[in-house]
Amino acid sequence: MAALNEKKTCSQRMENFNRFVWNPDTGQLMGRTLINWVWISLYYVAFYIVMTGLFSLAIYSLMRTINPYTPDYQDRLKSPGVTLRPDVYGEGGLEIYYNVSDKNSWEKYVITLHKFLSAYNTTAQHANINCTSEKYFFQKSFLGPNKTKYSCKFTSDMLENCSGLANSTFGFPEGKPCLIIKMNRIINFLPGNGTAPRVNCTAQHDDFSPLELQYYPVNGTFNLHYFPYYGKKAQPTYSNPLVAVKFLNITRNAEVTVVCRVIGTGITSDNPHDPYEGKVEFKMKIQD
Repeated sequence: MAALNEKKTCSQRMENFNRFVWNPDTGQLMGRTLINWVWISLYYVAFYIVMTGLFSLAIYSLMRTINPYTPDYQDRLKSPGVTLRPDVYGEGGLEIYYNVSDKNSWEKYVITLHKFLSAYNTTAQHANINCTSEKYFFQKSFLGPNKTKYSCKFTSDMLENCSGLANSTFGFPEGKPCLIIKMNRIINFLPGNGTAPRVNCTAQHDDFSPLELQYYPVNGTFNLHYFPYYGKKAQPTYSNPLVAVKFLNITRNAEVTVVCRVIGTGITSDNPHDPYEGKVEFKMKIQD
């Protein structure tokens, strides 16, 4: 009993460990002979080769079934989202607050618009083609450069008085600012059912006089020849069409809630779970 409870010294423990690592009497390495280690190693090498092959075959089969141009599942994208530029968020969501006499309060909006529209200058749009049709631009073949599909040009000068070219401040210091509405992309989406969708902006409450607005392009429409969109791989140079809205009579020193909807068949704006589906809502306050 005393022998069982006898503690081993450190040197005895090291001797036992060394003997476990290599036993010269039996020729075992860590409890196994050399031939056993060879068979175990070969087993695991073969196991992982088979597993790697099965995984590679599964990935290859999956990639062969995926369409590189169109997502297999896009059920949640039945109606496009709508965004605003400049997109400055405050505590209450999108907010355009500034003082006409304080340049620092509105200069950030002007910078944001110029940066955003830099993708729509003639240099950036050089790879796209001029489109004049008022119909959908269907393309069955890849006739564009590097086996792509053509994209129609949209240049900032199409926004006329809101292009930032004639008026580099977009009307902010005059209290008549230009804001830009963009409809998000959905692959193969055909808005309007043959009629160009248009933007319509209204004040949310009746406490203010009706908004006096100017839309660019004329009537605030998204031309049909920008649709359908075939995806980033098929149309790498595609640019979303834009609509600019110039606000001419915003009530000064008062917060006005504005809702801009895209009106057209197939575009909904009453989804309670997505406040940006088919519309964009923002607050505007212009101070003297």
